[in-house]
Amino acid sequence: MKVVALVSGGKDSCYAMMKCIQYGHQIVALANLMPVDDSVDELDSYMYQTVGHQIIIKYAECMGLPLFRRRIQGSSKHLELGYKRTQGDEVEDMYILLREVKRQIPSVTAVCSGAIASDYQRLRVESVCSRLGLVSLAYLWKQDQSLLLNEMIANGIVAVTVKVAAMGLDPAKHLGKELASLNAYLHKLKESYGINVCGEGGEYETLTLDCPLFINARIVLDKYQVVMHSSDSIAPVGVLHPLAFHLENKADDHSLKTQDKIHEISMQKLGSVFEVHDGLESFEAICKPLDCTYPIDVVEHKFNISRTNNMNTFSMCCWLQDSCNDLQEDLKIILRKIELQLAAFDFGWENVLYIHLYIDDMNKFSEANETYVKFITHERCPFGVPSRSTVEMPLLEMDFSRAYVEVLVANNKGKKVLHVQSISSWAPSCIGPYSQATLHEGILHMAGQLGLDPPTMNLCSGGPGVELEQALKNSEAVAKSFNCSISTSAIGFVIYCSKNITLLERLDIEKKQETILRQMKIAELQEGKKCKTLETIFLYVLVPDLPKRAYVEVKPILYVEDGEDVEIETITERSCSKTSCYWGFKHESWHDSCFQKCVIPGKLCAIILSITSDLAAKISPESLPTDTVNNNGQCSLPKSRMEQLSKFCIYLLDKVLIDNDFAWEDIMSLRFYIPVSLQMSVELIQPMLCNALFELSQISQREVKNSEPIFNIVPVTGAGRSASSIDDVVTCELLAQKY
Repeated sequence: MKVVALVSGGKDSCYAMMKCIQYGHQIVALANLMPVDDSVDELDSYMYQTVGHQIIIKYAECMGLPLFRRRIQGSSKHLELGYKRTQGDEVEDMYILLREVKRQIPSVTAVCSGAIASDYQRLRVESVCSRLGLVSLAYLWKQDQSLLLNEMIANGIVAVTVKVAAMGLDPAKHLGKELASLNAYLHKLKESYGINVCGEGGEYETLTLDCPLFINARIVLDKYQVVMHSSDSIAPVGVLHPLAFHLENKADDHSLKTQDKIHEISMQKLGSVFEVHDGLESFEAICKPLDCTYPIDVVEHKFNISRTNNMNTFSMCCWLQDSCNDLQEDLKIILRKIELQLAAFDFGWENVLYIHLYIDDMNKFSEANETYVKFITHERCPFGVPSRSTVEMPLLEMDFSRAYVEVLVANNKGKKVLHVQSISSWAPSCIGPYSQATLHEGILHMAGQLGLDPPTMNLCSGGPGVELEQALKNSEAVAKSFNCSISTSAIGFVIYCSKNITLLERLDIEKKQETILRQMKIAELQEGKKCKTLETIFLYVLVPDLPKRAYVEVKPILYVEDGEDVEIETITERSCSKTSCYWGFKHESWHDSCFQKCVIPGKLCAIILSITSDLAAKISPESLPTDTVNNNGQCSLPKSRMEQLSKFCIYLLDKVLIDNDFAWEDIMSLRFYIPVSLQMSVELIQPMLCNALFELSQISQREVKNSEPIFNIVPVTGAGRSASSIDDVVTCELLAQKY
C-alpha cells in the first residue's frame, strides 16, 4: 500500500515507517501536526508530541518526501476512550490534515503511526482513518518495549531526548542525550521504578536526528536550551528547545536500499512542505452521518426465530422460511427482522455481544459483508461493535435460507470491547464493525481466529497445522489484552475445519492444539502467574468453507476471573443422580462418555454433548428399521430413531444441568449441530426437539420452553469432540450462566 506517515519526530514514528517498508509498503508522504505559535515547544495535548517541532520541517529534505503540516487549532475536548467526531477537538485537525494529503495524493491508501500502548491515541487514528477510507498501520502496537527499544537502536535510529518527566531522569543531565547511551540506564530505571522503557507513560520524549530512511541528509543539533516546566525534587520536568541546527548531507550513503519504494511522487514535489489550512466545508457538512436506515418490508416474509430463556443474556436466531434465493437479499431481510425483534425488547445493536453469521457460499462473503456493515455500525454501537464468526454452512441442503444469523444479546450495556482496526504485528486487525473480543459478565466471547500473519494479514503457508498454530497465537494475543490466557482460562473451543483437509491433517491439528496449549500453560506458570486452570472442552466442526479459503478457524470462549476465589469443576466420575427417569431413560455409566462439561459452581456451566453412531445404537437398541448408509459412509436415520435420540439429548442435558444446580432458564445459547448426511430437513428436526422439550416440561412440571424454540439448529458437514471423529449423529453445545 502507499502510505502517509504521521511523524512527530519521535523514535516511534520513524521506526514505524521502517517497519512499513519491511512489510512491503511504500511511504509516499509525511504528515505532522504542530503548535500555532512556533516559539511554543509543548501543547497540553493527549494526542500529539510537539517538542522539537521546529526541526520536523527538515524531514522532507532528509527523506526526499513531501511533508504536509497543520497547526493545531483544537484541544482535547472528547476525553472518553472511544472517540466521536467533536467540533473543536484536536483530532479534527488530524482529519483535515490527512484529508488534504489524500486529496493531493489520491493513491494513498494507508496511514502509519507509532502507537505502542495508548488505546486513546490508536482509537483516534483509527477513527480518522475510518472516516477517510484509509487503513491504519501500527506495527509497534503491543510489542515488548524492552525488545522494541533495543531493535530501534540496533536498526539505526539515532534519537535524542527532548523531554524528561520521570523519577531518575534529570533535565540537566539527560536532555539531549542519544538514546543508545541511555539504553542501559532506562532499563535500570525500569527495574527500580517500573518506568516504560519506550516512554509510553510520558517518562520521556525523543527527536530522531538520523535513521536509515534519511537517505539525503542527517540532522545535526548545534545548540539548544533546557526549559524547565517543573523543578520537582523527585521527578523534575524539562524540555529541550532547539536554537540552531543544520543538515549534513549523505553522499551515496543509502543504508536502506529502498529508494525505489520511497520515490514515486513526481520529482517537483520531493522535499516540498505544504501547510494545510481549514477546508471550505463546515464541520456539520463534514460530519453529517450516513443514513443507514433500510426501508425493508418484513411483514410479507416468513421467518423462523428461536430464543433462549435467559433474560439477562440470551441467544436469538433468525432465518427465512421463504428464501429470496439471493444471499444479500436474504441477509438484508434477516438483519432487519432481528433489528425489529431487538426493538421489541427496547434493545438495539449496541446490546449485541456476538454474531454468528452463517452463509451458504463463501464466494459471496464480500457481498454479505457489504450488507452487514450497513446495519452494524460504530454509530449504532457506541459501546463497541459485536465480535463475529463467519463460516460457510450447507444451509440449502437442510432447507435453510442462504443466510442465517445468530446474535447473543445482553440486557445491559456493561460490556468491554476490544476492537483494533490497525494492522500491526500484535494480532489480526478487524477493519470494520466487528471486534476481536467482547467481555461481558466474566465471559470473554472471542471472534473466530484464522491463521493470519498479523503484519501482512495473509494466511500462513504450510498447511492446516501451521494455520492452527498461528490462530492459537492470535487468540492468545487477544486473551493477553484481558489479562488471561487461552491455556488456562478457556471454557471451550469450537474449531471449524474445512472439508478440504484430510483425516491425517485433522489428526495433526489435534496434536498441535494439545502441544501448543500445554506449552502456553507452562509459560504462564514460569512467569509466576497463579491462576486456576480450566480443563477446556472441545468441539470440532467440519464445514464446506471458511473465509480466505482457510483450513481452520478457532473460536475460543474464556472465563475471566473477577478476583474472587472460585471453584472450578470439569468432567468427573460422579454420577448425575438428582434427575428423574424420563421416556424410560435412566442413568447408566456409559452416559458420562456422551458429554464434556466445564462447571464453575454458581456461575456457569458449559456442555458439549456428542452422540456417535455407536452411542446412538445403545440409546435406541429396539427393533427399529435398519439405518441406511449413504455414499459418505454416514447413516441417514429413520424419523422414529431421530425422535428417540432427540429425547435422549434433552434428557441428558437436563440431567447435567440439574445435577450442577442450573436450570433451563439459565441457558444463554443452545445449538444442535446436525450433519446434512442424515438427509433430514430443519422442518423435520425442529419439531422433534420442541416436542421433547414440551414433554419434559409436562413430565417435570418445570418451565423449560417458551412460545419459540429455545435452541438453534446448525447444519454441518460433520461435528464431533475430536478431530479424528467428526461424524456425530447429533452434537449439542450449551452455555448457561447464573447472575
